[in-house]
Amino acid sequence: MLQQTLRHRWKCAALSAAVLLLGACDRGVLNPAGEIARQQRDLIFISTALMLLIIVPVLILIVVFAWRYRKGKGGTYDPKFDHSTSLELVIWSAPLLIIIALGALTWSSTHLLDPFRPIDTKATALEAQADKALPPLRVQVVSLDWKWLFIYPDQGIATVNDLVLPVGRPVRFDLTSSNMMNTFYAPTMAGMIYTMPGMQSTLHAVLDRPVDDTGYSGNYSGAGFSDMRFRIRGVSEAQFDGWVNGAKGSGRTLDRAAAIALLKPSEKVPAMHFAATEKDIYKRILERCLMPGQPCMSDVMAKDIGHGMAMPPGRSSQPIAGQKPEGALMKSPDEKGTGTNVGKPIDPSKAPGVTKPGDPANRNMS
Repeated sequence: MLQQTLRHRWKCAALSAAVLLLGACDRGVLNPAGEIARQQRDLIFISTALMLLIIVPVLILIVVFAWRYRKGKGGTYDPKFDHSTSLELVIWSAPLLIIIALGALTWSSTHLLDPFRPIDTKATALEAQADKALPPLRVQVVSLDWKWLFIYPDQGIATVNDLVLPVGRPVRFDLTSSNMMNTFYAPTMAGMIYTMPGMQSTLHAVLDRPVDDTGYSGNYSGAGFSDMRFRIRGVSEAQFDGWVNGAKGSGRTLDRAAAIALLKPSEKVPAMHFAATEKDIYKRILERCLMPGQPCMSDVMAKDIGHGMAMPPGRSSQPIAGQKPEGALMKSPDEKGTGTNVGKPIDPSKAPGVTKPGDPANRNMS
């Protein structure tokens, strides 16, 4: 009776695990709605298949060897066997070829899936936009505690935890963070990219079919991290225009006061819409000058340049004032001169180590 109960429990556990695994197959990573996400999914499949070329034969050979060389009726055992050239070739060549393939795949995909690289794609045939080329949609993203702010500068609106994109239209995301490092994770659309305070990341993506999914924060950032999610929807161009008009009817404005209020930590924030945005509000968040009295980073750098304090932009660039000095390696000893940190050249014939090899001064390290 006990064995039957245990057997039944094991069957239930195995069935539950299978259901969970199959249910996970419909998640965004394996069910992409964008070209970038689809290439990332294919990259996962190819990498997994290449690794299985080693894993599966090894697991099979474990069973085969255990059965063939079992005690009793097993195969012939040769205690003097120590080397096989053909076996060594198989053991080393197969993993080497797989590593080469994975390396080439990683190198090529790293450049092809570079988030800073614009997408050269044509509009899909889902809408009439197939006959006209629309400019990329710009979306400015700010990760807050613990919510997401999306600013549409060309449309003049902003949302919180609600990202709506037209299908078939390339999108350029400019991303930053309010006060801590975070991760913008949209598995259905284009994978993951970091957001950092005072810095801007760029992500290019496109949705090729209607979708209604969820985006996440992929980097732990405090107590409200688990609920830091946003809704991502792919709609037609006409539906997107209607949604923009609806957001403009919300009556709220994303000005500095509203942005400062959003900076305060809050959890499980519902979707919010702003009918208008103050000019350069994203730039103020990016350059850390949203609070009253805080100077923007660009203003500070401009002031430093005016006082000759800024570092030149490159090695080959000219200094802010005067001519670029010639390096000391290109000067003669007489031209170098002397100073507090430059001593006079020592006559090698008078050096203690030459005239007196055993002199204690040779060990003086002061």
